[in-house]
Amino acid sequence: MTRVAVLGTGIMGAGMARSLARAGLDVAAWNRNAEKARPLADDGITVAEKPEEAVAGASVVITMLFDAPSVAAVMTGALDAMAEGAVWAQTSTVGIDGTAELAELARAHGVAFVDAPVMGTRQPAETGKLTVLAAGPTDLRATVAPVFDAIGAKTVWVGEEPGAAHKLKLVANAWVLSVVAGTAQSIALAEGLGLDPQLFLDTIAGGAMDAPYVQLKGRAMIAGDYPPAFALDGAFKDSGLIGDALRAAGADNRLMTAVNALFADAVAAGRDGEDMAAVAEVFRR
Repeated sequence: MTRVAVLGTGIMGAGMARSLARAGLDVAAWNRNAEKARPLADDGITVAEKPEEAVAGASVVITMLFDAPSVAAVMTGALDAMAEGAVWAQTSTVGIDGTAELAELARAHGVAFVDAPVMGTRQPAETGKLTVLAAGPTDLRATVAPVFDAIGAKTVWVGEEPGAAHKLKLVANAWVLSVVAGTAQSIALAEGLGLDPQLFLDTIAGGAMDAPYVQLKGRAMIAGDYPPAFALDGAFKDSGLIGDALRAAGADNRLMTAVNALFADAVAAGRDGEDMAAVAEVFRR
């Protein structure tokens, strides 16, 4: 049986670990906050006290942590404990430069590395319906295929060089975060003009301008209820990475700079633990 280690069991990592276990894989998990990981034992997942214990004997090690420094801090010790021939599948959103640094860390320890950020939030993670964006050597695909099939509805191989998948992730997230900020603006504008904001959602429903994400986040904004599916602090981090990528690519980054500033204000208002839809409160303020 394929053994998989999941390092990081927050909003995304916990769901991924459960999806792997449901697929019949032998799963070990670790989280910096041990209390968050312990409930996974009820799903047949081995909860390790240390990263090194989790990765021991694993064929594939998944990292799902907040940012590049946190991934590097955890893996610096764990890499030497990985089994010979094991593959590190790095699924955290860490940006282009962060991916290059982590790939180099893997090379320095002689560990195979696949750049594998995922598209999706809490529910797709829990149901194994994420989209895996992957980049890495072709000869590693067979090893990671059972893992990616368990956590995702599909895998999109972007190339063989780590970093290519992260570029696509930033492209996709640029659209996602812009849609969320734009929806918040329209909801707040409707309210400010004395309209029922539900009329906005009803007007676009089923048409070319509609999207399930707009309806989902729009309803949360109207209700003012923000259970985290894509945490606001992650949206703040990702929008910063996207702004950096736009600048490096020579493209105009003013829109994403504005989006990043909105998320920054929401974080400063103490909403970092809520869903990114809470950015609507910035417009209301």
